[in-house]
Amino acid sequence: MASSSSSAPPCKYDVFISFRGKDIRKRFLSHLFVALERKQINAFLDENLDKGEDISPALLKIIQESSLSIVIFSENYADSPWCLDELVKILECKETLGQMVRPVFYEVDPTDVQEPRGKFKEAFDIAKRGEQVKGSLQKVDKWKHALMEVSNLSGWDSRDKYVNYIFKLLFTVVF
Repeated sequence: MASSSSSAPPCKYDVFISFRGKDIRKRFLSHLFVALERKQINAFLDENLDKGEDISPALLKIIQESSLSIVIFSENYADSPWCLDELVKILECKETLGQMVRPVFYEVDPTDVQEPRGKFKEAFDIAKRGEQVKGSLQKVDKWKHALMEVSNLSGWDSRDKYVNYIFKLLFTVVF
C-alpha cells in the first residue's frame, strides 16, 4: 500500500497544457483548447497567469492536480525559463505521482528537442553563459534532463488527430 505522502492529490483538471505562447497561441493552441472543450475535457492554460522570474506556487499546484500534462514543444519553447520550470515540475509529477505526460511536436523535429539541436541547443548555450537564467548550471542541467525525458515519451506531431486519443486516454484509462 502506498503511503499518503506519495499518493496523487485529487485532480482538479483533466489536462494541463504547457506551451510557449508566442509560437502557437493564435493558431494551434486555440484549436486544441476548443476541441478539448467540445469533448468536455477540463483543460488549464497558464496564459492568464502573471509571468515572473519564478514559477508561482499556485501554478505548481495546478500542474500537480492535473491528470495529464500535454507539453507542446515549439521552436522557441526552450527560450523560456518559465516553460522549462513547468517542464521540470511536470516530469516530477510523472515520476512521483504517475501523472500521464504526452508531448506534441509543433513544427519541430523530435530529435531537435531530444538531443538538443538547432534552436533548443542555442537556448541551452545561452542559459549556460548566464545570459538568460539566474541560478546555477544545476538548474540548466535539470531543464535539459526534463526536456530529454519528456521529448522521448510517446507523443504526437501537431498535424496528427490527437484530441480523440486524449479523450480516450483520459476517460478510459483514468476514469
